[in-house]
Amino acid sequence: MRIEDYKTIAPEDAVQLQRSLRACISITALGREVATVGGADISYNRGSGLMHAAMVVLELPGLRPVAYSLASDETSFPYIPGLLAFREMPALMKAWSQLRAKPDVLMLDGHGLAHPRRMGIATHFGIEADQPTIGCAKNILTGTHGELGVRKGEQADLMDGEEKVGIALRSRTNVNPVYVSPGHRCSFEDAYRIVMQSLTKYKLPRTTRLAHRWANMLRRGEAEPGYTEV
Repeated sequence: MRIEDYKTIAPEDAVQLQRSLRACISITALGREVATVGGADISYNRGSGLMHAAMVVLELPGLRPVAYSLASDETSFPYIPGLLAFREMPALMKAWSQLRAKPDVLMLDGHGLAHPRRMGIATHFGIEADQPTIGCAKNILTGTHGELGVRKGEQADLMDGEEKVGIALRSRTNVNPVYVSPGHRCSFEDAYRIVMQSLTKYKLPRTTRLAHRWANMLRRGEAEPGYTEV
């Protein structure tokens, strides 16, 4: 199915597509050094189908921005928990297609494996783009975890029954955790390590924070669509 068709797919067909794509998931170690990490986020006005996507690329270590891509696209697919990819992927793919400096790993504001059908937006995007991806979300969509230490870097397995689907990560001391999961072509260990490398003094990774900022600027008309190298 074309990404463009995601805009009008029926929700029940979207669920079936997720189930069929599940066989394509690859949770394997990166096996190489990561020199750049990307971040992706979407901004939109409540009730609007106009999605504003931002992708940023940062160096590791140091987290210096090297490039960003901004794109807007219209969709009629509604907001439905568990089907976020069908609403956001067309705009994200538009931004991705014009991003010439592709990152070694892309981190998305959402889930990877930590999804009822293991097809969070990070996994879905990773399969469609054939790109290593990580999901880093603010809330749990599926699964539970045990006690989590209060200091930055503490982690606990996020379990859906007997299956590990993610990591509850204390990204800042004494602050509610984020939920990290591999998306595609990335391991749990890779996901934890790269998110930790992307953290500064805030709860969310710098990748997510910068992508969020640029997506909001695009939505407000304070930035223009296109690709820029910093």
